[in-house]
Amino acid sequence: MNVITPASGSTDRRAATIVMACLGVFVAYLPITTVAVSLPAIQRALSTSTAQLSWVQDAFVLPMAAFILTAGVFGDVHGRKKVFQAGLFFSAVGAAVALCAHNIETLWAGQALAGLGSAALLPTTLALISHAVPDFRERGKFIGMWAMALLAALAVGPVIAGVILDHYSWRWIYLLSIPLSLVAMAVAAPLLTDSRAPHGRKLDWPGQITAAVGVTALVYGVIEGGADSFTTPKVVAALALGVVALVAFVVAEKRSDSPMLDLAVFRSAAFTATALIALITFLGLIGFFFVLSLYFGMVQQLGTLEAGARLLLVPVAAIVAGAPAGRLMHRVPARWMITVGLLLIAGPLLAMTNLDTDTSYGSIAWRLIVLGVGLGLVTTPMTATAVAAVPHQLAGMASAANNAFRQVGGALGPAVLGALLSTRAVHTLPGHLADAGVTGTQAHTIVATAKAGGLGAVAGMNLGSTAGQVYGALGDSLLDGMRLCLIVAAVLVLIAAVCAVILLRRPQQAAAGAAKAAGTAQHGRPDASAENAQAAGTAQPVGHRRG
Repeated sequence: MNVITPASGSTDRRAATIVMACLGVFVAYLPITTVAVSLPAIQRALSTSTAQLSWVQDAFVLPMAAFILTAGVFGDVHGRKKVFQAGLFFSAVGAAVALCAHNIETLWAGQALAGLGSAALLPTTLALISHAVPDFRERGKFIGMWAMALLAALAVGPVIAGVILDHYSWRWIYLLSIPLSLVAMAVAAPLLTDSRAPHGRKLDWPGQITAAVGVTALVYGVIEGGADSFTTPKVVAALALGVVALVAFVVAEKRSDSPMLDLAVFRSAAFTATALIALITFLGLIGFFFVLSLYFGMVQQLGTLEAGARLLLVPVAAIVAGAPAGRLMHRVPARWMITVGLLLIAGPLLAMTNLDTDTSYGSIAWRLIVLGVGLGLVTTPMTATAVAAVPHQLAGMASAANNAFRQVGGALGPAVLGALLSTRAVHTLPGHLADAGVTGTQAHTIVATAKAGGLGAVAGMNLGSTAGQVYGALGDSLLDGMRLCLIVAAVLVLIAAVCAVILLRRPQQAAAGAAKAAGTAQHGRPDASAENAQAAGTAQPVGHRRG
């Protein structure tokens, strides 16, 4: 049984818990897209280098990915309500610091604090819903609402940033997070139902330290390697440290009496599948959004608001498609919902490889809408299956792990696909310059500048009368890199679909696997509820009884 503080089963209190959880995940994800589309304005205002600018996003993503598991454990031990409110506090403080930033270092600090807040909010919001709605058949609907709140944050972010950048300074993109966080804290104090894991759960310091070091070092190594070279000493050292720390994490978790991430949960094929799908899918998708934003800005020369309106199609379509997904989970196995959704994502990615400089909005729109529908079909059942694959009193651990894999994939996506895009674009740039009639010393200088500072650095050069020709060559080179990235992203999504087909097995098999994992999750204490075991591999119930 969960320990509830204070105990209450009222409908009003449950409704308040669900509303607060949805608002929390909205606050957690809002900075991602608002900041992403504002990077050019930030670069102009603060006169930053390309490398410094890349760390504006990474300063947010790194602490989010590194401390999600730790936040889940703190919620299990000290109460999810406390961690939830701490997450809102850090989100508000981080936004306030960034709002007042007059140099890049202060902006990094604000982003890092906001990332810590998001790390606290993501696992606790799902765990609060899991506790408030213990019946998995009913819970799917509310996890669908949680997923829609996440997608809504991604949807409105570019529009909010576009409106602000057209009329005000870039720093005001951080304003909305402050009152949202503070109001949520005030409302949650009297109304939010608290919960925590059973007695005996305690903090796992060796696991928390090694996980944070491992994730941070690996993500840092990939980001810096993509921006510079994977053979530089600092990148090699970071990757080596990451591998050693993650091996130490596995050893620490096997020996711990109360592990932060009990490795026994990976005996559930359903939990393992959702972790892999989250990692692979978000690596491809977040990398795709990064590449597509460059296409709209650098190739089609669109303003922030215009680009944001186009990107808006994906999360809006995902919200429309995802709204009934929670209800469909009772009739359609999660295995097939996730697989179909992933195929609907992969198809448009491949279809967009024929985009050109003058491709019309209508031609792009239908592909983005189909991709969004696929994302909506994947998000809710993937999240619900991960939480249902373990006993609901370990929902904090399950949701934290699933979100950690998702955020690591999201952090690696822009780094990996950005490195591929840059390498391919710079490789093909000399040929496109020659085709445009730009040769000799000027072509050599342009290529050297692109290699040192990226394609965006060329825009700052004095190009004289050849500016139009150079920009055309840059656009063509960027298209070459984008097409490669789209193919890679589509392949990653197809790999995730294969994982769904193979690992999300039939109900009976999944139930047995989940029950076995659950029975060992507390070192011999079988705490799993029957409905969670039944739900693990598929959302289709095969009989329901309370454990």
